Amino acid sequence: MIVVDKMSLYIGREASKVFGVIVVEESLCGDVDGDSAACPKLEIYSRRTHFSVYVLLEQYIHGLAARGVHYLHRPGPLLQDVGFFLLPELGPDKAYISETVFTFIFISFVLWTFHPFIFKNKRIYTVLVWCRVLAFLVASQFLRIITFYSTQLPGPNYHCREGSKLARLPHPDNMLEVLLINFPRGVLYGCGDLIFSSHMIFSLVFVRTYQKYGSNRLIKQLGWLVAMMQSCLIIASRKHYTVDIVVAWYTVNLVVFFVEKSIPEMPDRTTGMLSLLPLSMKDKDGKMKEENHKLLNGTTGEAPDRRQRTQINGKVMEDGHADGVSTNGA
Repeated sequence: MIVVDKMSLYIGREASKVFGVIVVEESLCGDVDGDSAACPKLEIYSRRTHFSVYVLLEQYIHGLAARGVHYLHRPGPLLQDVGFFLLPELGPDKAYISETVFTFIFISFVLWTFHPFIFKNKRIYTVLVWCRVLAFLVASQFLRIITFYSTQLPGPNYHCREGSKLARLPHPDNMLEVLLINFPRGVLYGCGDLIFSSHMIFSLVFVRTYQKYGSNRLIKQLGWLVAMMQSCLIIASRKHYTVDIVVAWYTVNLVVFFVEKSIPEMPDRTTGMLSLLPLSMKDKDGKMKEENHKLLNGTTGEAPDRRQRTQINGKVMEDGHADGVSTNGA
């Protein structure tokens, strides 16, 4: 019983620390007026509250657009595709494999972005990383909406083929039926939103972000390998044509390249903003010991004043200048 109480007290104390770090980091990212010297202006995000609303609104618009193009979808024979010719078909009973790989990428990236709240090797700011990631996703999904509405291709997925009841949606009875987008069934069994792959948008943005801000070289190489493996699995599962994957690879990389050029570089967490974050008791004790050590040694940590001083008539003057002081013996 005592062990349970101590464990509950420990979890509560550590949770409060994590919450404090999140609040401070979010305030650094969302400095409205740009007065904070620790965090640069994030001009592309405007205000933090507005940015969060914009992202949520864009995700809803993306889902609504995918739902709308399903009404326009017309099933037909599969198009000739080099990926279908080279990769054997997995079949509907193994379609979960590509989704499993995508889930692994997604969860791994989320856990990595939140590691500063758990481990001591803090190299990134979670809020700033997610601000950048969401900006990449919004720009890529906006281009995706324009692309799959420009040309509707017959879906290669099994539920989008001729004879399937899910291949075409009946005319909606009212506008509310369209606006609700039938989540999550409408997302899982959508048709027509092909060019380019939404799964590859998320995967490539996550892999590129870790490539820039991650520290483990092996994980970086593994990330690109998993992204290529997922591309092949999506084609083998017949969820997308090869063109959907190819367009995603160069479009997402170009979007990330140009968006990064228009926003300030993210500061390195190892130098600069550590003093603004809440310190643990261990860090506070270490800082107090360091300050006491400086006081005992007669040092304050400031750079010594090495200016030349000259003594004139019992007074010490700086830089050899004796303003208004006579140097004769009178």
